[in-house]
Amino acid sequence: MINTLKNLFGLGPKVDYADLVKHGAIVLDVRSKGEYSGGHIKGSMNIPVDQLSSNLSKLKEKNKPIITCCASGMRSASAKSILKSNGYTEVYNGGGWSSLQNKLR
Repeated sequence: MINTLKNLFGLGPKVDYADLVKHGAIVLDVRSKGEYSGGHIKGSMNIPVDQLSSNLSKLKEKNKPIITCCASGMRSASAKSILKSNGYTEVYNGGGWSSLQNKLR
């Protein structure tokens, strides 16, 4: 149970996000369009979490790594669950976008 919660909130094994991006991972920002326009990770894709299920076709490759991010990590955890339940195999919760941005440097 504890490990499930840790993994859900991105607290599982250490992930090298910079290496994932270097090898083609998609950074998926699931905040609202307004939040995204106020600042985001360069090159990230924006699909608000409440619109994710109806926009899965924008994420064509189900085996390509995807790093979800939002403002704090809650919506990105939800997005990770949505993606995993729809057959995406390599999904990581990057947490808040600004802290993720620092990890990508």
